[in-house]
Amino acid sequence: MYRNEKLLIGKNENKEVCILPNMANRHGLITGASGSGKTVTLKVLSESFSDAGVPVFVVDVKGDLAGMPFQGEASESILKRVEKLGLEDFELKSFPTTYYDVYGKNGHPIRATVKSIGSRLLSRMLDLTDTQEEVLGVTFRVADDENLELIDLKDLDALLNHVIDNRQHYSVKYGNISTQSVTSIKRAVLNLEDAGGNLFFGTPSFDIKDFMKYDSETGRGYINILDAQSLFKNPTTYVVLILWLLTTLFNELEEVGDLKKPKLVFFFDEAHLIFSEMKENVIKSLIQIVKLIRSKGVGLYFISQSPSDINDEILSQLGNRVQHVLRAYTKTDEKSITAAANGFRSNPEFDTAEMIRLLGTGEALVSFQNEKGEPEIVEKVTILPPQSRMGTITDYERAELIKNSRLYGKYEEVKDLESASEKLEKQKEDKKRKEEEEARELEYKKREEELKKREEELKLKEEKIQAKTYSAPLKTSSKSSSKKGKSITEKVGDQLVNKTIGKATSKVVNSLWKNIFK
Repeated sequence: MYRNEKLLIGKNENKEVCILPNMANRHGLITGASGSGKTVTLKVLSESFSDAGVPVFVVDVKGDLAGMPFQGEASESILKRVEKLGLEDFELKSFPTTYYDVYGKNGHPIRATVKSIGSRLLSRMLDLTDTQEEVLGVTFRVADDENLELIDLKDLDALLNHVIDNRQHYSVKYGNISTQSVTSIKRAVLNLEDAGGNLFFGTPSFDIKDFMKYDSETGRGYINILDAQSLFKNPTTYVVLILWLLTTLFNELEEVGDLKKPKLVFFFDEAHLIFSEMKENVIKSLIQIVKLIRSKGVGLYFISQSPSDINDEILSQLGNRVQHVLRAYTKTDEKSITAAANGFRSNPEFDTAEMIRLLGTGEALVSFQNEKGEPEIVEKVTILPPQSRMGTITDYERAELIKNSRLYGKYEEVKDLESASEKLEKQKEDKKRKEEEEARELEYKKREEELKKREEELKLKEEKIQAKTYSAPLKTSSKSSSKKGKSITEKVGDQLVNKTIGKATSKVVNSLWKNIFK
């Protein structure tokens, strides 16, 4: 609940425990065993931020967060908790909500271009070796240098083929490119496509600022729910999506320093997957983002079973903490409880580690930061009940909400823009056309030369025939010849020669033209 400019999260007999909006971007942590109440805490936090005018992004793993846009029901358990906590101003209500789904089934599609993901994150998604990752990096460099836009997996596959075809040329410029590595990357791309990756990559690319919207009538921040029921079958894709969203936020938002309230709050469920699926160099990038993104007005909240699931450097940045019950069955469990207890500023009224074992459902140990940015003494509280509907919704309800959404139509239709695959295909066609033209021109020149040669041969033959015909002329006096002209015999001879030469010339010329225009 949001009241008195504070986010009321839990109460006990003596105290109300609240998050101060100007300290909400100091990040947070929600931990506890399965069934301990983490989902309810996540809902209460999300609803409170929305009421405070702060947009929220949450990951819905099981589909039980989808009821946010519907007013909650006055069940017996909720009424009992309201009475126990003395919440006289508690009201059941709905919240402005937008659904998203990477696969476009249970929400608006979230797409990214291959280029925006980058070679490093994509290598993680494809589970490449270090050598293969280097080759993929070279492939991205080729795309940049040759102005080839990488939008979807079709573009990436076309570019990989292009790199193989011109491997010797690119190896000179960028270093050795192994055909085996490129082939392995192509197989990984194919596997990713079969797993539905082709639905994630494409245009229109998602605009991260669509998360940061407000209801025009109430001023509440939108609750953006990512349906991850199918996405969690491919945890690597989930991790890459989360890292891409964070990186995009960090790169696109301006520095704002400390605000009265955050611009946006992210809740990452099943956070252990992020750290178990990432390589060390990617984790280092995430650590840097977590440390710096609060200056962009963004708060990050990680949800997992134990604080030990979170990287230690990131854990030290999480100033607002909610710890539900943990159960100790093994020595490892005991260590996790001790680590969780050590993350709180101790309360002299109880043993923190022992209390973590004894917490009931809906109860939690809570410590938020005060006005000075210091963690408050840990308190045992009962978490408030959610105001919106608990549990899943029907397919019909979801479909109607998506259809009536402010974003409907913006991302539903894939746009096939001219990118690397089209440009490379055009280059191939142009190259083929040029080669065909050169081949025709060469053939034309070859036949032209052949015709010229035969014409020269024909001329030579003609000269020989003429020389042979006139080699023995009839003896006549020059005086007689000049006066009377040629004799009848000479005229007949000339006609025979011309006829013979004409037939020979015609035959040769016809033969040449037939060969040229076969």
